[in-house]
Amino acid sequence: QPSRRPKDGRYGENPNRLQYYYQFQVILKPNPADLQDLYLASLEAIGIDRHIHDIRFVEDDWESPTLGAWGLGWECWCDGMEVSQFTYFQQVAGFECAPVSGEITYGLERLAMYVQGVDSIFDLNFNGREGDERVTYGDIFRQAEQEYSLYNFEAANTDRLFRHFEDFEAECRALLAAGEPEKGRNDKRHHLALPAYDQCIKASHAFNLLDARGVISVTERQSYILRVRELAKACGAAWLKTEGGGFGAAV
Repeated sequence: QPSRRPKDGRYGENPNRLQYYYQFQVILKPNPADLQDLYLASLEAIGIDRHIHDIRFVEDDWESPTLGAWGLGWECWCDGMEVSQFTYFQQVAGFECAPVSGEITYGLERLAMYVQGVDSIFDLNFNGREGDERVTYGDIFRQAEQEYSLYNFEAANTDRLFRHFEDFEAECRALLAAGEPEKGRNDKRHHLALPAYDQCIKASHAFNLLDARGVISVTERQSYILRVRELAKACGAAWLKTEGGGFGAAV
């Protein structure tokens, strides 16, 4: 899935850091005892030989303050560069994970650099062809990196972003309220948990853009994080009252 991190933009000039990139996320529930071995085997399967490359695990517990999620984990480095993260999730949206889930996040572009033997993400062969038919990652994405870095750091209208944040927050709360089951009805499920969560994520992204623009003070930053976390926790509570969240399932 695509991942956006506005503050990581480098105007398309950094060979291994992007503000928009792709991740492959794997959830193993319950988490297996041999998670690390499974991960190493997956690297071998895509052509990364651990006997040739320096593979190291660096302790790095993962946390997303805005989403009320955290877990014990490690970064995986290949020849000194982080390529993956795996985490034993303890909480999501402020709720305890039962059972604890194992999660592996693969950084696809960086792993592809090792598979293809290139020193820059932008030199990755994107279409598998050579010569005049060859299309690189840079051909497809460099312009977007340049333009979105300019947007993230310089051009984004901060007054409008503040309004967007307020709108997304208000819409999330409105959907959470509207999706609650009506009193007196047999149907006790929540009916708008996912649309509400969409608005929560949009609020989080608006905050990240404001943070990249440097217009949020240290004190304000904590306040905004808490506001998004409250939305995430409310969405998590709503999700637990849906069929997908296990509501009504036999125990």
